[in-house]
Amino acid sequence: MLVLGVALVATFGVFFLATLGVASRAREVKVPNLAGTTSTQAKALLASAGLELVTDPVRRADLTIPADHVITQEPSAGTVLRRGRTVRVRVSDGARMPALPDLIGLSENDAQAKLTPDHIQVSATTEIRSGDLAADRIVAQDPPARSMSRTVGVLVNRGAQGVTYVMPDLIGTPENRVTELLRARGFRVAVVGYAAYPGLGGGIIIRQSPQAGFQIPPGEAISLEVSR
Repeated sequence: MLVLGVALVATFGVFFLATLGVASRAREVKVPNLAGTTSTQAKALLASAGLELVTDPVRRADLTIPADHVITQEPSAGTVLRRGRTVRVRVSDGARMPALPDLIGLSENDAQAKLTPDHIQVSATTEIRSGDLAADRIVAQDPPARSMSRTVGVLVNRGAQGVTYVMPDLIGTPENRVTELLRARGFRVAVVGYAAYPGLGGGIIIRQSPQAGFQIPPGEAISLEVSR
């Protein structure tokens, strides 16, 4: 009788543990893949698996995924969850024009990290060298922050070492004032010719070398032609 009682208890324990295991597994489900589904479809898929949908209130513009379709989900597809748990999704806002973030003060890598999620491209990178600004940081952007655009140009400061200047556009400005300012900066300025120019009085710059926009080092020779 004792042996029979022990056997019965052991058998009951085995069946009890097995039942618990089956019941536990019955409460666990795999998260379905929601990528590319609409919000309605994602909710139906999760409901069929005994899970609930939570939609991130912040939508993200996306060139490849239509509006109101799932871009990302958390947890990822295939993750095992207990029934009744939630799955959070972020939904596309379609191919709308995104608002540019503020890039001033960021490194180029950090700026790219902010631009990539909205598929914004850097259309042009212009460089300056200044000891008055932080090196290897963006000091200006065009268009400015919060403008609606898919491209942005940036101006990056490379630091003071090996300083160069961008030649300004001097055409149409008074020669005497320009010469004074440039020589005060250490440039070698020479008036190489005078010519009559319709509609202009004397002393106005009509030609320059180097041309506007060229990078020039300190002390560079600058030649001017002036109206007479």
